[in-house]
Amino acid sequence: MLQKTPAVLVLADGSVFRGCAIGAPGQTVGEVVFNTAMTGYQEILTDPSYAGQIVTLTYPHIGNVGANREDRESLGVFAAGLIIRDLPLAASSWRREEDLASYLGRHNLVAIGDIDTRRLTRILRSKGAQNGCILTARAGEAGPTGEIDEAAALAAAKAAPSMAGRDLAKVVSAAAPYHWNGSLWALATGYKADGEARLRVAAFDYGVKHNILRNLAERGCDVTVLPATASATPSSRWSEGESWLAGSSGSRSRTASGALPR
Repeated sequence: MLQKTPAVLVLADGSVFRGCAIGAPGQTVGEVVFNTAMTGYQEILTDPSYAGQIVTLTYPHIGNVGANREDRESLGVFAAGLIIRDLPLAASSWRREEDLASYLGRHNLVAIGDIDTRRLTRILRSKGAQNGCILTARAGEAGPTGEIDEAAALAAAKAAPSMAGRDLAKVVSAAAPYHWNGSLWALATGYKADGEARLRVAAFDYGVKHNILRNLAERGCDVTVLPATASATPSSRWSEGESWLAGSSGSRSRTASGALPR
């Protein structure tokens, strides 16, 4: 029988959810939110707009198609943690390259399963998003709670920074300019090459998702992605085409204050 490592989710309001670790060991804190999508868990985890947030997926079976290198919305995992009801023992898909637990471990993402996501979602829906902490047991610990220090998890949840006023755009933004290459996915070919370019677009990266860039390329745009801190003055060489402020992570007011041309 597979030995499960105990884990606990504690919200800042004191709500406690006991389950098992399904990702990397350790502790993570962030704003706990929920997403009702039935598919696309890998895209959600790599969506820059979830930076600083622990994502609850309400669909009960998460991980049943595994993970791969194509289904991502950025170059990394930006969610602070993952909460699910059930992680299937087997992942089955012709596109599968690894199972979800291995993917979470490889990206050092702390995650918890086997909890009542309906109860959690009702709390978040009625009270609003709030900070929380996922804490896993140390290796070798056993028992129903694994001797997890739930008081420490509560303290960590209460001490976690608020999303209000956080400028996460600079955290998720590209470090240097790059040219985007790749159009939409097709069954026979995978991601297609760019078509004939009709427009030049400079995308200022405040948390852009790759699928937005793919759709622009599909529609004839030659896209260059720029860091959030790049200059947007008329003298800039990027001003020859269309400019676009792409995506937003963290506080919208902080992102907007940094989005003005300089």
